[in-house]
Amino acid sequence: MVSHSELRELLCSADAVCFDVDSTVIQEEGIDELAKFCGVEAAVSEMTRRAMGGALPFRDALTERLALIQPSREQVQRLLAEHPPHLTPGIRELVSRLQERNVQVFLISGGFRSIVEHVAAKLNIPTTNVFANRLKFYFNGEYAGFDEMQPTAESGGKGKVIRILKEKFHFKKIIMIGDGATDMEACPPADAFIGFGGNVIRQQVKSNAKWYITDFVELLGELEE
Repeated sequence: MVSHSELRELLCSADAVCFDVDSTVIQEEGIDELAKFCGVEAAVSEMTRRAMGGALPFRDALTERLALIQPSREQVQRLLAEHPPHLTPGIRELVSRLQERNVQVFLISGGFRSIVEHVAAKLNIPTTNVFANRLKFYFNGEYAGFDEMQPTAESGGKGKVIRILKEKFHFKKIIMIGDGATDMEACPPADAFIGFGGNVIRQQVKSNAKWYITDFVELLGELEE
């Protein structure tokens, strides 16, 4: 059992920090915003809620939601142009502080790479540090499914990405920060998990996370001490 003070020490000595994106780095759930944009919001947000609570296997939930949305390439581009995601307050400063400390920052998302790369650019995170699902389109731009080979396309995918990062870069201490059950399940192999409830509180995460925050300012304060 890791104590709270040990978790703080892990954060301050981590060589990599991985963030979930939807409802963590950004205030929205990307798939729900896409569903709203495509006019199928109610059905999709109910499925998202069940998936985030751990009631549906992730790949099944993703497949079913995308089958309802059927997003075209043009719709995804218009969503980003007309309704760009909003960064969560404090995330820009936290990422900058981590990068100043030579900590590698990664975005690991069950959402879509086209949206997550847009977020990464705002935070000066290289696209090589982005792990997310790839939408596939036919030559005419219509929806053609998603890349099922991505580790983030299945349950336990975030943990698989962290395992890959440890093997590739030999990181000694990786922290995972996120709002959902899929983020908490990534520890282990992550060395510590910090639950985030600044945008939405998932009771399962709040009850089980050893360290639970609702404002990134708290982590900034730890890194400044």
